[in-house]
Amino acid sequence: MCLAVPMRVLAVKGNENDISTPRIGIVEAQGIEKEVRLDLVDRWPAIGDYLIIHAGFAIHTLDAEEAEINLRLLREMAAGVAGVTEGDKGSP
Repeated sequence: MCLAVPMRVLAVKGNENDISTPRIGIVEAQGIEKEVRLDLVDRWPAIGDYLIIHAGFAIHTLDAEEAEINLRLLREMAAGVAGVTEGDKGSP
């Protein structure tokens, strides 16, 4: 299974109308910064937007409200998996 993670845009390099130059975004999530390609994204991001990142490519742009919903759901799923894993430790 693949997991695409929302990350906040810190900077954008390149030009959305010039495919001859690299189009790269600098993004951040939980203190981790990454460079990602913007070749596949649905719309050109602005600083402060959130991007869904998969395999080093931005594939979708989110506003802050949408991103927070996604991040909250990911945290809830992680907490649920941790709870199931810890609950299984005592099972035969």
